[in-house]
Amino acid sequence: MKTKFGIALLALFLAACSQVQKPVDVYMVGDSTMSNKKAEVYPETGWGQVFDQFFNEQVTVHNHAVNGRSTKSFITEGRWQVVLDSLKADDYVFIQFGHNDQKDKDSTRYTDPYGTYSQNLEKYVRESRDKAAIPILLTSIVRRKFDENGRLIDTHKEYPEAMRQVAERLDVPLIDLQRLTAGMVQEMGDEPSKEIYLWTEPTERFPAGRQDDTHLCVAGALTVAELVAVELAKFPLDLAEYIVLKE
Repeated sequence: MKTKFGIALLALFLAACSQVQKPVDVYMVGDSTMSNKKAEVYPETGWGQVFDQFFNEQVTVHNHAVNGRSTKSFITEGRWQVVLDSLKADDYVFIQFGHNDQKDKDSTRYTDPYGTYSQNLEKYVRESRDKAAIPILLTSIVRRKFDENGRLIDTHKEYPEAMRQVAERLDVPLIDLQRLTAGMVQEMGDEPSKEIYLWTEPTERFPAGRQDDTHLCVAGALTVAELVAVELAKFPLDLAEYIVLKE
C-alpha cells in the first residue's frame, strides 16, 4: 500500500510540475511608437513600455525599440546585433518598423517598401529563427490624420502591405496594428482620438503644449498594448498562455 501511495504522490507531483510555466523572454525591436520614454517627456509613452502589464510574472519584456529608427538604421547602428546576441531558443521577437523607413530624404533610414524594407524584415525573421527564437511582425500604428470629411488618411502607403506579404511568404505571425488602430481611431473620430495621442496642455518644458498625432500618451499606449495582447491570444503560440488581460 505504501508503495502504491508513493507512486500516486509522485504522479501528482510530476503532473503539477508539467503545468508550471517556465520563464519567457520577449524582445521588442522597433521605433518611437514602441520605445521606452524618458520621464521628462511624460506623458509620452511607447506601447512597448507598458506591454509587460499584459503578461504574468513569468514573462520578461526587453524593449530595445528606439526613437527614429528604421529597419535599416536599427541594423547599421548595431542595435539588432545586440538583440541577436541575446536571443536563445523559444524567445519571442516583436518587430515593428515602418514610420521611419518612409523618410526618403534620409539615406541612413529610408528603405523601399518592396525592396530593402522587405529584405530587412526577412533578415530579422531569418536570423531570429536561426537562434530558434520566434519572430512576430507588427505593422505600424496609424497616425491621427483626418480629411475634411472625417475620414482617416492612410499615411503609411505601401509599407504595411509589404510587411503583410513578408509575413505570408515566410509564414510569420502578423499582428496588423495598422488595420487595428485605423479601425479604432476612425471609430473614435477626430477630436476624441486626441485622447490616445500626445496632445497636452502647455507646461514649463513645453510652453506651446504638444499636438503630436504620431506618438501616444499613457492611455493610448495601454490601449495599443492591449490590442496586441488580444490579437496575440488568438495565435497557437505558447506565449498566449502567459497573457493577462485587464477586466
